[in-house]
Amino acid sequence: MSAKLEISFAKSAKLNGGLSILLKTVEADSAAGAETVDPAGVIVKAARIARFSAKSMSALDIVAPEGAPVERIVVIGLGKAAELTAHDWLKAGGAAASRIKNTDKAAVFIDVPGLETSARAAADFALGMLLRAYSFDTYKTKKGDEEEKPAKSVKVTIVTADAAGAKKAFSDSEAVAGGVNLARDLVNEPPNVLGPVEFAAKARELEKLGVEVEILTEKEMRRLGMGALLGVAQGSVRPPRLAVMQWKGGKAKDRPVAFVGKGVVFDTGGISIKPAAGMEDMKGDMGGAAAVTGLMHVLASRKAAVNAVGIIGLVENMPDGNAQRPGDIVTSMSGQTIEVINTDAEGRLVLCDALWYCNDRFKPQFMINLATLTGAIVVALGNVHAGLFSNDDQLSAQLTAAGLSSNEKLWRMPLGRDYDKLIDSKFADMKNTGGRQAGSITAAHFLKRFVQDTPWAHLDIAGTAMGSPQDEINQSWGSGFGVRLLDELVRAHYES
Repeated sequence: MSAKLEISFAKSAKLNGGLSILLKTVEADSAAGAETVDPAGVIVKAARIARFSAKSMSALDIVAPEGAPVERIVVIGLGKAAELTAHDWLKAGGAAASRIKNTDKAAVFIDVPGLETSARAAADFALGMLLRAYSFDTYKTKKGDEEEKPAKSVKVTIVTADAAGAKKAFSDSEAVAGGVNLARDLVNEPPNVLGPVEFAAKARELEKLGVEVEILTEKEMRRLGMGALLGVAQGSVRPPRLAVMQWKGGKAKDRPVAFVGKGVVFDTGGISIKPAAGMEDMKGDMGGAAAVTGLMHVLASRKAAVNAVGIIGLVENMPDGNAQRPGDIVTSMSGQTIEVINTDAEGRLVLCDALWYCNDRFKPQFMINLATLTGAIVVALGNVHAGLFSNDDQLSAQLTAAGLSSNEKLWRMPLGRDYDKLIDSKFADMKNTGGRQAGSITAAHFLKRFVQDTPWAHLDIAGTAMGSPQDEINQSWGSGFGVRLLDELVRAHYES
């Protein structure tokens, strides 16, 4: 169980016990705040004995000597000052948060000698702390040994010369942390707790932030002709939902930007049932919908000057006697017919109706959909990059740049006529899978048939939304991937 961090900023700190965390670059002779925390020069001696050289994200943990104003001192290495990026400040905050245990207060000195620390860097550091502090232990009745239990909350004072600027910048960082951690919560929740109706209720909670939320029921979707989405849901006793979230922070005349998420709350594969090994991970097959919900939380929390729409299709894919069969033909909201070759290629059936509805109703500037869509993208890119498919070079370039800035990296994959013809069907307008070869690409081409001429991007996040490698800012199975990426995109290009 991790402690809740209560972060504040100050130009100086009154030290009386607790933990002090200092930062140091390779070139700096001393660490930030060393003269305050360590007047006796213990850090220099400890660093020499431990051969601590301040390599990036390395740490030196010292029990403070008798008479020191604190109980413990931790020095975090930043590496070379010239190579520091915004993401390094995020990672440093995560590394610092990982060292907070058995204490209820900590002072963090971040103004490293010889290095100009901006208010933005201080806010990024604090964001890294919040992201690392996240844990999901709701269902654990035993929280570990009493001696290892952290305090329920830790008061963290970040000491920096521009405390006022850092505090102002941190208001946005808190919003981002809230959105990422909401997305993580949604992915981590067990499938017996979070069904389509319950997920829709979570989306409804964004109303308290000023988001307008509509929940479409099965009856309303049937009236709209969403036969593709409803075909996936028909094998489950849990009814489907379509949640429509609107944040109106821009000018009334501005067309919205739109985000669409796949929300398969559990995916057995349907009649084309998956192997048993690892099927429990399919509770995370709604990672795209989680990211869209988390993003809407961020935009509303930081009062983003943009009109944004978030739409999530929420279904459960089960194999009961009413489930759709391989060979069935369904009619999508667009009127296009689809031969269902494999019921485990269900996410694209959910998304195609959600995309068409979004485009038809809102006429957005662009549409970006996120989905844990294919295992093939994990084979291609592993857990490092998400796959990017797009019909628009400008949007693709903006997303790629946002991915590099947020370190939620994307790799653009090809589209083309030779791939598109692989999903042509003998019996319908298209089939829902083109077979094993180029599986991620043919899935993208399927979605492309439902966006018309609107600039569009499809992010296949199967390798990054869940079970991705843990790092300094994420120790969670559900990573919240996509929230920071898309917030960066909106912030950089689409706010008025």
